[in-house]
Amino acid sequence: MDLIYWKDTERTGMVLTGLVVGLLSLFQLSIITVVSTLSLAIMCFTISVRIYYQVLHILSWGDGEHPFKAYLDLDISLSGEQADLYMQKAIVMALSAADTLKRLFFVGSLLDSLKFLALIYLVTYLGDLCNGLTLLIIGVIALFSLPLFYRQRQVNLCNSRFFVLLFLQRLVQGGGPPPDPTPGGAKPKTQ
Repeated sequence: MDLIYWKDTERTGMVLTGLVVGLLSLFQLSIITVVSTLSLAIMCFTISVRIYYQVLHILSWGDGEHPFKAYLDLDISLSGEQADLYMQKAIVMALSAADTLKRLFFVGSLLDSLKFLALIYLVTYLGDLCNGLTLLIIGVIALFSLPLFYRQRQVNLCNSRFFVLLFLQRLVQGGGPPPDPTPGGAKPKTQ
């Protein structure tokens, strides 16, 4: 949530830029090429930093500590209980999704199946307009921009809803300016 609400702008900017550049590169290259090139760039960087720190230690300009020691010491193992818990959650979610799809495809509820049919039909039109990668890029950009925009403009959005309701009310009344509040439309005399 801190990434989405831009609490640390530098970190969020790096994550957003990395995601968008990575997705844009998939337009031109295969995923295997993108992953292997990214891995090659990371390996070149880490090896050069490691050699640099070794040279500094040999010249007695550094303490000789491994530059990535914090990452190497990071414990990413799962206990047996945690692994079981995550596997149980994954299995429950997969079975729930399979059960829902079974209900939709085999018409467990006619109304739900018709809604699903309409959704699939609309998705085919969406697929004709753009590919999934474009939608994924739009989704990533929206994920990082819309929550912050909503939080900053929440008061203005409430006011704009009021004005939209007034506009719709005027349209229902036949458009034009708002009705004159004076009785009989009489205008006060001005001198």
